[in-house]
Amino acid sequence: MKNLLLFLAVIPFFLTAQEKYTINGYVKDASNGEALIGATVLIEELGTGNITNVYGFYSITLPPGEYSVVYRYIGFVSQKNQISLEENSRIDVELVEEQTQLEEVVVTAKPEDENVTSTEMSVAELDIKTISKIPAFLGEVDVIKSVQLLPGVSTVGEGSSGFNVRGGSVGQNLVLLDEAPIYNSSHMLGFFSVFNPDAVKDVKLYKGGIPARFGGRLSSVLDIRMKEGNIKEYEVNGGIGTIFSRLAVEGPIKKEKASFIVAGRRSYIDILAKPFTDVFDNGAGLYFYDLTAKANWNISDKDRVYVSGYWGRDVFNFDERQGINWGSKTGTFRWNHLYNERLFSNLTFYVSDYDYELKFGEDELDKFEWMSNITTYDLKPEFTYFLNTNNELTFGAEAIFYRFSPAEANFSSNGVNREFSLPKKRAFEYGLYVGNKQTVNEKIDVEYGLRFSGFNYIGPGEYYTFNDTIPGERRSPTAVFEADDWESIKGYNNLEPRVSVKYQLNRTSSIKASYNRMAQYIHLISNTTASNPLDIWTPSTNNIQPQTGQQWAAGYFRNFKNNMYEFSFEAYYRKTENQIDYIDGAELFINDLLEGDVISGQGRAYGAEFYLKKNEGRLTGWLSYTLGRTELKIDGINYLDDLENRTGKWYPARYDQTHNLKIAGFYELNKRWSVSANFTYLSGTPTTFPTHRYQIEYLTIPENANNSRNNLRIPDYHRLDVSFTLLGREVRKNGKPRKNRDSLVITFYNIYNRKNPFSIYFWQGEDRVEMGEPAPTRATQVSILGSIVPSVTYNFKF
Repeated sequence: MKNLLLFLAVIPFFLTAQEKYTINGYVKDASNGEALIGATVLIEELGTGNITNVYGFYSITLPPGEYSVVYRYIGFVSQKNQISLEENSRIDVELVEEQTQLEEVVVTAKPEDENVTSTEMSVAELDIKTISKIPAFLGEVDVIKSVQLLPGVSTVGEGSSGFNVRGGSVGQNLVLLDEAPIYNSSHMLGFFSVFNPDAVKDVKLYKGGIPARFGGRLSSVLDIRMKEGNIKEYEVNGGIGTIFSRLAVEGPIKKEKASFIVAGRRSYIDILAKPFTDVFDNGAGLYFYDLTAKANWNISDKDRVYVSGYWGRDVFNFDERQGINWGSKTGTFRWNHLYNERLFSNLTFYVSDYDYELKFGEDELDKFEWMSNITTYDLKPEFTYFLNTNNELTFGAEAIFYRFSPAEANFSSNGVNREFSLPKKRAFEYGLYVGNKQTVNEKIDVEYGLRFSGFNYIGPGEYYTFNDTIPGERRSPTAVFEADDWESIKGYNNLEPRVSVKYQLNRTSSIKASYNRMAQYIHLISNTTASNPLDIWTPSTNNIQPQTGQQWAAGYFRNFKNNMYEFSFEAYYRKTENQIDYIDGAELFINDLLEGDVISGQGRAYGAEFYLKKNEGRLTGWLSYTLGRTELKIDGINYLDDLENRTGKWYPARYDQTHNLKIAGFYELNKRWSVSANFTYLSGTPTTFPTHRYQIEYLTIPENANNSRNNLRIPDYHRLDVSFTLLGREVRKNGKPRKNRDSLVITFYNIYNRKNPFSIYFWQGEDRVEMGEPAPTRATQVSILGSIVPSVTYNFKF
């Protein structure tokens, strides 16, 4: 293992021999000092260069000579510097934003042809300007809803938290906010995300070809970066909407040295409705809030520190004694250090906590309260060595400590109080990784790496061993043991190789392929058809093995008409092991023998993604279509007629969708008015219906006679949303320009009143049936939203 890591690390060093010098620095927005992520730094004479990292830093090593260095970023004026490279040089650049003309509107912040020339595939990036244009529920800009419009991304329906990527479950996505994981990314049961758009700078989704620096999940990585705060002048952004309002303040703590941003939101349905109803009396509440903050300080030319955090909560209280509430808290500290012209480092430490509470009861004598949480601590040093223009080496380590509290519950009946909390669990995860971006020649680029990950389920506490039984039946404990503090109960480790290859066919087209292996050591436990705030996270144990997955992908990428249009086709195949499911009748909550109800097996997902995008002009937007299947095979589930061995047959996962079509369009009517629309069509998701029924007197008893799982599908889902945006005047009546900016957004969600099904259930009428008559039954469709939802939002900036 050590020899393999060493071999990967030293390969690039054999590629350089002669004396060379390095230019490096940061590329920033001239108006506010924000780092520009993914800006292109091009050496014209060589036709090669580099792209800035997530902190806006670049480094290029060249032989001595005269060079023209071009700095480019979409939406900004390009800048060319003539340099005479005779020694190492630090060149920081600030780019000026273009005065956008009507016919030159763009919907991307990437380099124009990055989709063709980069080794990255199965990666989607959205800047906040694009996200702000997309029609959203009640007119509120939403990161997660925007991501769901991309190929390979779906959801099981309105009112469900999270998203699914290439056949992965919600719990298989790693969602990061300034590198801290967010375990529940939704407000109001999925209608809004926890990410305040006023504080978000960049959103990047990895669906495949995931770099070695990421680990811990099987399906995807959603990397969200917060704004750093205007380092030049104070700025206030906000909006007043139908459901909630938001306000963000940013500015310099010390000009050109330190800055901050603070952004907050709160919904106010309860406040607006309180004068007209008594529903919100006696402690009832229906609201959410969040606060996002960040500060940074340039200590020196080589050192910069960042501190950021998020605090948010949802409250659904029926009165002061009954209801649910949940929320997340994160805190991140990062230190950037430049050791020399080529070696850049970032040290990250974060704390992330997610908790929820459920309570109900009539009074203090009769009540039930249940609380649960997961807390994560992480230390991650990472280094980037810019070896030369052909090689960029990344290496680092990660150490994560988990603390799980599955249930702290107490129950009172007639004044007698009983506690039946479950013991806390602890675990430690670690990783070592190395990767390299290498240009082999003018046609071939490769990004390869290796991650070694390990995991230990540790004491103190009790742990069980269980008996073997018929697949699909509850397992019983055979022994119980006591573990000391920090004692290793069970350990696992995995090698996770990653590779992506690009072959440039010509200036406008390329083909790419990627492979990655991932390991996931923590699991999301849910007994609902869609993820919800009361789901439980649990570690791998001596009875629950870590999930592992492999993904292969290949694609063709092509641009047309000077990068005005881009097209891509990707095919993928995912294979997973130890995918978790549950026996029929599993008890998932407040069950200290939960591991006896959990079973695991294989998973597979395969499909094809088509993506067509128009980047420039008055009409911009994209069309994405995914054809895919997602299936599970677990002994004890869907064994049909194999009653003796109960060997499972492949069955579709709850989030399997055969067809996934998304269309997003933006049209500039004139300098002030614009219209946006998006259309979504999804195949109906699988569900389990009874195949037979028994009638005993006047009662109907349903039965799934062949033990099938997800044997039918609910009807298809489709929806059209439209929004109109009116920009405020840029010039006053006296001809002087306005410093302030504002806009009015009018949105119509579900414009043709589609009653999209979320689920279907069967029930029998309440009337007594006459002897000998068949009992009537009825199928009922549940729709979360069944009508058009209009909204108005006023946004301002000054």
